[in-house]
Amino acid sequence: MAKIIGIANQKGGVGKTTTAVNLAAALGVLEKRILIIDADPQANATSGLGVEDVQYSTYNLLEHSADTRVCIKRTATPNLDIIPSHIDLVAAEIELVDKEDREYMLKKALASVRDDYDYIIIDCAPSLGLITVNALTAADSVIIPIQCEYFALEGLGKLLNTVKNVQKIHNKDLGIEGLLLTMYDSRLRLSNQVVEEVNLHFPEMVFETIISRNVRLSEAPSFGESILNYDAESKGAVQYIQLAEEVLLKNENLVKN
Repeated sequence: MAKIIGIANQKGGVGKTTTAVNLAAALGVLEKRILIIDADPQANATSGLGVEDVQYSTYNLLEHSADTRVCIKRTATPNLDIIPSHIDLVAAEIELVDKEDREYMLKKALASVRDDYDYIIIDCAPSLGLITVNALTAADSVIIPIQCEYFALEGLGKLLNTVKNVQKIHNKDLGIEGLLLTMYDSRLRLSNQVVEEVNLHFPEMVFETIISRNVRLSEAPSFGESILNYDAESKGAVQYIQLAEEVLLKNENLVKN
């Protein structure tokens, strides 16, 4: 049965979608069966994987207006499927409000495909609305990207409180998979200060892998490719493979224990 991991941070520009796409792609390259769910109306994960002609999307999934398998599309990356997003997803935030069990719609929709994959990665919207709550309710754990720049910890407390609230009300088993430091530049004192600060305050939560600023990594989405497809030798590709290996090792150890 797939482990479901949400990638969430309500602060924009932290490398959330970059992480969702490239962690999913790296896990696929490591021969795991992966489904990525684009739960952001901006649909950047969808376009970043070169998916076009979206007929069924996460909107249909949340509305239960289409079978889950109908919403799944193949990508050019080995072992990686996607449920794409569409601007229509904006409407779901409003349409779900009056529905019973509105926080559980995504969890119910994914139940039928969990056995088809090893990992399901959810790219959450940069907000703490109902769609993100659906993602956290469906997830086993969450990865929180934090950029190594000014105001790095801004909003982190609010997101951790949201996680606690979801744990209390909807999903008691939701865990923190880890905090992921992104956009790191070793030449900048600020980047190094952020790394020190995050490790000081959250020593048990931080991934060892740090994602550096990388031109090839920022170019890849405009070509509709993950960094593993676009430039497998780049620093960004190597680091996301390292992150994927870290995630796999952590979860293999959990199973053993």
